[in-house]
Formats: sequence, C-alpha cells, structure tokens
Amino acid sequence: MDGPVTLINVFTVAPENQQRLIDLLTEITERSVRHAPGFLSARLHRSLDGTKVTMVAEWRSRADYEAMRADPTPRPYLERALAIAKFEPGMYEVAETFAPPGAAAGSERPHVPR
Repeated sequence: MDGPVTLINVFTVAPENQQRLIDLLTEITERSVRHAPGFLSARLHRSLDGTKVTMVAEWRSRADYEAMRADPTPRPYLERALAIAKFEPGMYEVAETFAPPGAAAGSERPHVPR
C-alpha cells in the first residue's frame, strides 16, 4: 500500500531553544517542504514544559515524502535543528479516525475493520 502517510517527528530540546527550533522548522517548511509534490499538511506542537517540539506532517504517499527528502534544500535546516535537539522520527498510516457525533467526516478515511 502506498497511500497517505503521517510523519510524527518528536524533537527533544532545552527549553531555551524551543522557540529557536520552532523558528527553524517553520522556515524550512514555508520555504521548501510545503511546496513539494504530495505534501498535504503539517502542524507544529510545542510542549508546555518547553522540552519538546513535535511536527505532524501528512503526505499523499511515502514515495512523495522520500522524494522531498532527496532534495538537498532542507538539509542545512535539519542539521541546524539537530545541533540543538534530539530527533525521533516515525512514519505512520491512519488506523482509525474519530470525530464528535454529528461532525462532518471531511477527508477522513472510512472505518475499515481489520
């Protein structure tokens, strides 16, 4: 299956570098990543204790994500980010989607029993 994938990347950072890391990730996403074919969306989350930044990005396919990673443009930003943070990447597919009763399904995947 080469359907939609979600990347959940957790960065561990010293609290004094949390905003700096968010700024770096924002800059590279604005300049390069969001323009890549197959990019669907991304959200940055900051932990309330200042020690984590998590990026959740959705891609049309794993191949689209891999093609973006082959582009050298984001590399210097990632190197700068890794100089101030530890990085734990993960790639996922949607297993289940939940919404409040009566909410529009939108682009959610239908429930498929396994």
